[in-house]
Amino acid sequence: MWFEKAERSHGGPGSDKFPLWLQSCHPNKRLHSQMCESDAFRATYTVQDREPVYMSPEDAKARGIKDGDLVRVFNDRGQLLAGAVVEDNYPPGVIRIYEGAWYGPLSEKVGAIDTYGDPNTLTMDIGTSELAQATSANTVVVNVEKYTGEVPPVTSFGGPIYVS
Repeated sequence: MWFEKAERSHGGPGSDKFPLWLQSCHPNKRLHSQMCESDAFRATYTVQDREPVYMSPEDAKARGIKDGDLVRVFNDRGQLLAGAVVEDNYPPGVIRIYEGAWYGPLSEKVGAIDTYGDPNTLTMDIGTSELAQATSANTVVVNVEKYTGEVPPVTSFGGPIYVS
């Protein structure tokens, strides 16, 4: 049975404001979030000390983004910083940030920018079905822009910001 997605890229619901479909699949360099805290391991794949966001040359050019730039990925639910990796492996309209990044908000305020690149800040809080209730990580539309603000420190590692 076909169910229309709440969001869908390439002309679907939500794509006028947020034209890019975010894939958030299993990482090829770690098991979910395991080893994300390792400085030595992160040094092998991060871009500007952030999770990479992979995108097509067409999408990057349209936004003035170059390989290695720091970018803001955002929608109405959240925002994050990531390092741009521009590759021919991705079709226009599709970006990828692997799941498993540790969440590192800049502050405790709702909607605060995630400083490291956790794609869960962008996903809907709905299950995949009444039976499975898995995350809906591949039903996400976003936009990307080159980040021009003051670059904040990554807050994902080293313990909680606030303790009561």
